[in-house]
Amino acid sequence: MKLTGGKVEAFLQRPDPAVRAILIFGPDEGLVRERMLRLAKSVLEDLNDPFRSIEIFGSDLKADPSRLADEAQSISFGGGQRLVRVRQATDQSIAACQALLDADIQTDTMVILDAGDLNPRSKLRKLFEANKKAVCLPCYADDARSLPQVIREALSTHGLRADPSATSLLIQFLGSDRSVTRGELDKLALYMGDEQQVTEAHVRAAIGDSGANNVDDVIYAAAAGDFVKLESALARVLADGTNPVQLVRACQRHFQRLHLARGFMEQGKNAGEAAKSLRPPIMFMRASAFQAQLNMWSPAKLTRAFDVLTQCETDCKTTGLPAAAITGRALLALAQAAQAGQRRARR
Repeated sequence: MKLTGGKVEAFLQRPDPAVRAILIFGPDEGLVRERMLRLAKSVLEDLNDPFRSIEIFGSDLKADPSRLADEAQSISFGGGQRLVRVRQATDQSIAACQALLDADIQTDTMVILDAGDLNPRSKLRKLFEANKKAVCLPCYADDARSLPQVIREALSTHGLRADPSATSLLIQFLGSDRSVTRGELDKLALYMGDEQQVTEAHVRAAIGDSGANNVDDVIYAAAAGDFVKLESALARVLADGTNPVQLVRACQRHFQRLHLARGFMEQGKNAGEAAKSLRPPIMFMRASAFQAQLNMWSPAKLTRAFDVLTQCETDCKTTGLPAAAITGRALLALAQAAQAGQRRARR
Protein backbone atom coordinates (compact mmCIF):
# COMPACT_ATOMS: atom_id res chain seq x y z
CA MET A 1 0.00 0.00 0.00
CA LYS A 2 1.06 3.56 -0.64
CA LEU A 3 1.14 6.10 2.18
CA THR A 4 0.95 9.87 1.64
CA GLY A 5 0.50 13.02 3.68
CA GLY A 6 0.14 12.63 7.44
CA LYS A 7 0.01 8.83 7.18
CA VAL A 8 3.72 8.82 6.28
CA GLU A 9 4.75 10.60 9.47
CA ALA A 10 2.45 8.40 11.56
CA PHE A 11 4.06 5.29 10.08
CA LEU A 12 7.58 6.64 10.63
CA GLN A 13 6.79 7.29 14.29
CA ARG A 14 5.20 3.88 14.81
CA PRO A 15 5.86 1.33 12.03
CA ASP A 16 3.13 -1.27 11.63
CA PRO A 17 4.57 -4.65 12.77
CA ALA A 18 2.32 -6.40 10.24
CA VAL A 19 4.23 -4.80 7.37
CA ARG A 20 6.82 -7.19 5.93
CA ALA A 21 8.76 -4.75 3.72
CA ILE A 22 9.01 -0.98 3.17
CA LEU A 23 9.94 0.65 -0.14
CA ILE A 24 11.23 4.23 0.13
CA PHE A 25 11.63 5.90 -3.26
CA GLY A 26 11.49 9.22 -5.07
CA PRO A 27 13.46 12.06 -6.63
CA ASP A 28 14.43 13.64 -3.29
CA GLU A 29 17.45 11.49 -2.43
CA GLY A 30 18.02 13.33 0.84
CA LEU A 31 14.49 12.59 2.03
CA VAL A 32 14.85 8.93 0.99
CA ARG A 33 18.00 8.66 3.17
CA GLU A 34 16.38 10.52 6.06
CA ARG A 35 13.32 8.24 6.16
CA MET A 36 15.40 5.11 5.71
CA LEU A 37 17.58 6.07 8.69
CA ARG A 38 14.58 6.94 10.87
CA LEU A 39 13.06 3.52 10.29
CA ALA A 40 16.38 1.70 10.60
CA LYS A 41 17.17 3.36 13.92
CA SER A 42 13.75 2.41 15.24
CA VAL A 43 15.10 -1.17 15.10
CA LEU A 44 18.64 -0.63 16.38
CA GLU A 45 20.91 2.31 17.08
CA ASP A 46 24.10 0.77 15.73
CA LEU A 47 23.41 0.09 12.06
CA ASN A 48 26.82 -1.59 11.77
CA ASP A 49 25.90 -4.35 14.22
CA PRO A 50 26.93 -7.47 12.23
CA PHE A 51 24.57 -9.76 14.16
CA ARG A 52 21.39 -7.72 13.71
CA SER A 53 21.94 -5.68 10.53
CA ILE A 54 22.74 -6.62 6.95
CA GLU A 55 22.95 -4.51 3.81
CA ILE A 56 22.33 -5.89 0.30
CA PHE A 57 22.49 -4.12 -3.04
CA GLY A 58 19.43 -4.55 -5.23
CA SER A 59 21.53 -5.73 -8.17
CA ASP A 60 22.72 -8.73 -6.10
CA LEU A 61 19.17 -10.02 -5.69
CA LYS A 62 18.64 -10.69 -9.38
CA ALA A 63 21.08 -13.62 -9.32
CA ASP A 64 19.85 -14.88 -5.94
CA PRO A 65 16.10 -14.10 -5.59
CA SER A 66 15.67 -16.30 -2.51
CA ARG A 67 18.26 -14.44 -0.46
CA LEU A 68 15.96 -11.66 0.71
CA ALA A 69 13.39 -14.07 2.19
CA ASP A 70 16.17 -16.13 3.75
CA GLU A 71 17.66 -13.05 5.43
CA ALA A 72 14.24 -11.97 6.68
CA GLN A 73 13.67 -15.43 8.17
CA SER A 74 17.02 -15.54 9.96
CA ILE A 75 17.23 -15.04 13.72
CA SER A 76 19.92 -12.75 15.12
CA PHE A 77 22.70 -14.19 17.24
CA GLY A 78 21.99 -13.07 20.78
CA GLY A 79 18.39 -12.09 20.06
CA GLY A 80 16.76 -8.79 19.11
CA GLN A 81 14.97 -7.57 16.01
CA ARG A 82 16.99 -7.75 12.79
CA LEU A 83 17.26 -5.16 10.04
CA VAL A 84 17.73 -5.92 6.34
CA ARG A 85 18.47 -2.95 4.08
CA VAL A 86 18.32 -3.26 0.30
CA ARG A 87 20.17 -0.37 -1.32
CA GLN A 88 19.47 0.99 -4.81
CA ALA A 89 16.56 -1.32 -5.47
CA THR A 90 15.18 -1.47 -9.01
CA ASP A 91 12.76 -3.63 -10.98
CA GLN A 92 15.54 -6.24 -11.09
CA SER A 93 14.70 -6.92 -7.43
CA ILE A 94 11.08 -7.86 -8.23
CA ALA A 95 11.50 -11.65 -7.99
CA ALA A 96 13.23 -11.41 -4.61
CA CYS A 97 10.56 -9.06 -3.26
CA GLN A 98 7.74 -11.26 -4.52
CA ALA A 99 9.35 -14.29 -2.83
CA LEU A 100 9.65 -12.32 0.42
CA LEU A 101 6.01 -11.25 0.40
CA ASP A 102 4.83 -14.77 -0.48
CA ALA A 103 6.94 -16.49 2.19
CA ASP A 104 5.64 -17.50 5.61
CA ILE A 105 8.05 -15.36 7.63
CA GLN A 106 7.93 -16.00 11.39
CA THR A 107 10.37 -13.28 12.53
CA ASP A 108 9.89 -9.54 13.14
CA THR A 109 12.76 -8.56 10.82
CA MET A 110 12.31 -5.13 9.25
CA VAL A 111 13.14 -5.07 5.53
CA ILE A 112 13.73 -1.61 4.01
CA LEU A 113 14.42 -0.97 0.33
CA ASP A 114 15.57 2.40 -0.95
CA ALA A 115 15.21 3.36 -4.60
CA GLY A 116 15.44 6.31 -6.93
CA ASP A 117 12.57 7.97 -8.75
CA LEU A 118 10.45 4.96 -9.76
CA ASN A 119 7.83 5.87 -12.35
CA PRO A 120 4.20 4.69 -11.90
CA ARG A 121 4.82 1.82 -14.36
CA SER A 122 7.64 0.37 -12.24
CA LYS A 123 6.95 -3.30 -11.45
CA LEU A 124 8.57 -2.94 -8.04
CA ARG A 125 6.45 0.06 -7.15
CA LYS A 126 3.26 -1.66 -8.35
CA LEU A 127 4.06 -4.75 -6.28
CA PHE A 128 4.46 -2.75 -3.07
CA GLU A 129 1.43 -0.56 -3.72
CA ALA A 130 -0.84 -3.58 -4.27
CA ASN A 131 0.35 -5.79 -1.40
CA LYS A 132 -1.05 -5.40 2.13
CA LYS A 133 2.18 -6.76 3.62
CA ALA A 134 4.20 -3.96 2.01
CA VAL A 135 4.33 -0.18 2.25
CA CYS A 136 5.47 2.50 -0.22
CA LEU A 137 6.81 5.80 1.08
CA PRO A 138 7.22 8.23 -1.85
CA CYS A 139 9.73 11.05 -1.32
CA TYR A 140 9.09 14.14 -3.40
CA ALA A 141 10.85 17.49 -3.17
CA ASP A 142 9.51 19.84 -0.52
CA ASP A 143 7.30 22.63 -1.81
CA ALA A 144 5.68 25.79 -0.47
CA ARG A 145 3.19 23.68 1.52
CA SER A 146 5.62 21.31 3.23
CA LEU A 147 8.72 23.49 3.56
CA PRO A 148 7.44 25.83 6.32
CA GLN A 149 6.99 22.87 8.67
CA VAL A 150 10.45 21.47 7.80
CA ILE A 151 11.98 24.90 8.42
CA ARG A 152 10.18 25.39 11.76
CA GLU A 153 11.16 21.95 13.03
CA ALA A 154 14.80 22.26 11.95
CA LEU A 155 15.25 25.74 13.44
CA SER A 156 13.44 24.85 16.66
CA THR A 157 16.01 22.15 17.40
CA HIS A 158 18.56 25.00 17.60
CA GLY A 159 16.26 27.20 19.69
CA LEU A 160 15.56 29.49 16.72
CA ARG A 161 12.45 30.93 15.12
CA ALA A 162 12.11 32.72 11.79
CA ASP A 163 9.98 35.77 11.10
CA PRO A 164 7.56 35.64 8.09
CA SER A 165 9.91 37.38 5.64
CA ALA A 166 12.78 35.08 6.58
CA THR A 167 10.55 32.01 6.19
CA SER A 168 9.37 33.22 2.78
CA LEU A 169 12.95 33.68 1.61
CA LEU A 170 13.99 30.28 2.95
CA ILE A 171 11.13 28.67 1.01
CA GLN A 172 12.49 30.20 -2.18
CA PHE A 173 16.10 29.18 -1.48
CA LEU A 174 15.45 25.63 -0.30
CA GLY A 175 13.48 22.50 -1.14
CA SER A 176 15.17 20.61 -3.98
CA ASP A 177 16.71 18.02 -1.63
CA ARG A 178 15.91 17.40 2.05
CA SER A 179 19.52 16.78 3.06
CA VAL A 180 20.62 20.02 1.35
CA THR A 181 17.78 21.86 3.10
CA ARG A 182 18.82 20.58 6.52
CA GLY A 183 22.48 21.33 5.82
CA GLU A 184 21.69 24.92 4.87
CA LEU A 185 19.50 25.39 7.95
CA ASP A 186 22.29 24.01 10.16
CA LYS A 187 24.63 26.54 8.54
CA LEU A 188 22.12 29.30 9.27
CA ALA A 189 21.89 28.17 12.92
CA LEU A 190 25.68 28.32 13.25
CA TYR A 191 25.70 31.81 11.75
CA MET A 192 23.06 33.04 14.24
CA GLY A 193 25.32 32.64 17.29
CA ASP A 194 23.40 33.78 20.38
CA GLU A 195 20.56 35.44 18.45
CA GLN A 196 17.25 33.58 18.36
CA GLN A 197 15.10 35.52 15.88
CA VAL A 198 16.00 34.76 12.25
CA THR A 199 15.40 37.68 9.89
CA GLU A 200 15.61 38.07 6.13
CA ALA A 201 19.04 39.70 6.54
CA HIS A 202 20.33 36.65 8.39
CA VAL A 203 19.09 34.32 5.65
CA ARG A 204 20.71 36.36 2.90
CA ALA A 205 23.99 36.55 4.77
CA ALA A 206 24.13 32.87 5.72
CA ILE A 207 22.72 31.01 2.69
CA GLY A 208 22.04 33.60 0.02
CA ASP A 209 24.87 32.11 -2.05
CA SER A 210 23.54 28.55 -1.75
CA GLY A 211 23.15 26.00 -4.53
CA ALA A 212 19.48 26.92 -4.87
CA ASN A 213 20.53 30.40 -5.98
CA ASN A 214 22.86 28.92 -8.60
CA VAL A 215 20.04 26.76 -9.93
CA ASP A 216 17.91 29.89 -10.23
CA ASP A 217 20.70 31.44 -12.33
CA VAL A 218 20.32 28.56 -14.80
CA ILE A 219 16.53 28.77 -14.89
CA TYR A 220 16.34 32.53 -15.30
CA ALA A 221 18.99 32.50 -18.03
CA ALA A 222 17.11 29.83 -19.98
CA ALA A 223 13.72 31.53 -19.56
CA ALA A 224 15.21 34.88 -20.63
CA GLY A 225 17.07 33.52 -23.67
CA ASP A 226 20.49 34.50 -22.31
CA PHE A 227 22.78 31.87 -23.88
CA VAL A 228 26.00 33.24 -22.38
CA LYS A 229 24.74 33.19 -18.79
CA LEU A 230 23.03 29.86 -19.35
CA GLU A 231 26.23 28.17 -20.46
CA SER A 232 28.29 29.37 -17.48
CA ALA A 233 25.53 28.87 -14.89
CA LEU A 234 24.75 25.36 -16.13
CA ALA A 235 28.41 24.36 -16.03
CA ARG A 236 28.65 25.68 -12.47
CA VAL A 237 25.64 23.78 -11.05
CA LEU A 238 26.61 20.53 -12.78
CA ALA A 239 30.15 20.88 -11.41
CA ASP A 240 28.61 21.34 -7.94
CA GLY A 241 26.97 17.94 -8.31
CA THR A 242 23.39 19.04 -8.94
CA ASN A 243 21.27 16.17 -10.25
CA PRO A 244 20.09 17.04 -13.81
CA VAL A 245 16.59 15.68 -13.11
CA GLN A 246 16.30 17.92 -10.03
CA LEU A 247 17.37 20.84 -12.22
CA VAL A 248 14.66 19.97 -14.76
CA ARG A 249 12.05 19.83 -12.01
CA ALA A 250 13.13 23.17 -10.60
CA CYS A 251 12.73 24.56 -14.11
CA GLN A 252 9.26 23.02 -14.34
CA ARG A 253 8.26 24.78 -11.11
CA HIS A 254 9.48 28.11 -12.50
CA PHE A 255 7.44 27.70 -15.69
CA GLN A 256 4.40 26.68 -13.63
CA ARG A 257 4.69 29.99 -11.80
CA LEU A 258 5.00 31.82 -15.10
CA HIS A 259 1.88 30.01 -16.30
CA LEU A 260 -0.04 30.94 -13.14
CA ALA A 261 1.03 34.59 -13.43
CA ARG A 262 -0.01 34.63 -17.12
CA GLY A 263 -3.43 33.48 -15.91
CA PHE A 264 -3.61 36.54 -13.66
CA MET A 265 -2.69 38.68 -16.68
CA GLU A 266 -5.54 37.13 -18.66
CA GLN A 267 -7.82 38.35 -15.86
CA GLY A 268 -6.67 41.93 -16.45
CA LYS A 269 -3.59 42.36 -14.27
CA ASN A 270 -0.35 43.76 -15.68
CA ALA A 271 2.92 41.83 -15.41
CA GLY A 272 3.95 43.51 -12.17
CA GLU A 273 0.61 42.92 -10.49
CA ALA A 274 0.52 39.31 -11.69
CA ALA A 275 4.00 38.60 -10.32
CA LYS A 276 3.13 40.15 -6.95
CA SER A 277 0.04 37.92 -6.71
CA LEU A 278 2.15 34.77 -6.53
CA ARG A 279 2.71 32.97 -3.23
CA PRO A 280 5.38 32.58 -2.08
CA PRO A 281 6.38 35.91 -3.63
CA ILE A 282 9.14 36.30 -6.20
CA MET A 283 12.45 37.35 -4.59
CA PHE A 284 12.89 41.08 -5.08
CA MET A 285 16.22 40.66 -6.94
CA ARG A 286 14.45 38.41 -9.46
CA ALA A 287 11.21 40.38 -9.74
CA SER A 288 12.09 42.51 -12.77
CA ALA A 289 13.51 39.51 -14.65
CA PHE A 290 10.37 37.47 -13.91
CA GLN A 291 8.12 40.27 -15.13
CA ALA A 292 10.14 40.56 -18.34
CA GLN A 293 9.73 36.83 -18.91
CA LEU A 294 5.96 37.14 -18.58
CA ASN A 295 5.99 39.28 -21.72
CA MET A 296 8.12 36.70 -23.61
CA TRP A 297 6.09 33.60 -22.82
CA SER A 298 2.52 33.27 -24.09
CA PRO A 299 0.26 30.55 -22.63
CA ALA A 300 0.74 28.49 -25.81
CA LYS A 301 4.53 28.76 -25.60
CA LEU A 302 4.46 27.82 -21.93
CA THR A 303 2.52 24.68 -22.82
CA ARG A 304 5.24 23.75 -25.33
CA ALA A 305 7.89 24.45 -22.68
CA PHE A 306 6.20 21.96 -20.34
CA ASP A 307 6.30 19.39 -23.16
CA VAL A 308 10.03 19.99 -23.66
CA LEU A 309 10.78 19.60 -19.94
CA THR A 310 8.58 16.51 -19.55
CA GLN A 311 10.27 14.83 -22.50
CA CYS A 312 13.66 15.84 -21.11
CA GLU A 313 12.96 14.16 -17.77
CA THR A 314 11.70 11.02 -19.52
CA ASP A 315 14.80 10.87 -21.73
CA CYS A 316 17.09 11.33 -18.72
CA LYS A 317 15.56 8.26 -17.10
CA THR A 318 15.08 5.94 -20.08
CA THR A 319 17.55 6.51 -22.90
CA GLY A 320 20.80 5.72 -21.12
CA LEU A 321 22.35 8.87 -22.61
CA PRO A 322 24.13 11.39 -20.34
CA ALA A 323 21.44 13.21 -18.37
CA ALA A 324 23.53 16.41 -18.23
CA ALA A 325 23.71 16.56 -22.04
CA ILE A 326 19.98 15.89 -22.44
CA THR A 327 19.16 18.62 -19.91
CA GLY A 328 21.53 21.07 -21.59
CA ARG A 329 19.83 20.58 -24.96
CA ALA A 330 16.39 21.10 -23.43
CA LEU A 331 17.47 24.32 -21.72
CA LEU A 332 18.98 25.61 -24.97
CA ALA A 333 15.67 24.91 -26.70
CA LEU A 334 13.87 26.96 -24.05
CA ALA A 335 16.39 29.79 -24.43
CA GLN A 336 15.81 29.83 -28.19
CA ALA A 337 12.05 30.04 -27.63
CA ALA A 338 12.58 32.88 -25.15
CA GLN A 339 14.67 34.85 -27.65
CA ALA A 340 11.94 34.46 -30.25
CA GLY A 341 9.40 35.73 -27.73
CA GLN A 342 11.70 38.64 -26.89
CA ARG A 343 11.85 39.69 -30.52
CA ARG A 344 8.08 39.58 -30.85
CA ALA A 345 7.68 41.59 -27.62
CA ARG A 346 9.82 44.40 -29.11
CA ARG A 347 7.68 44.72 -32.23
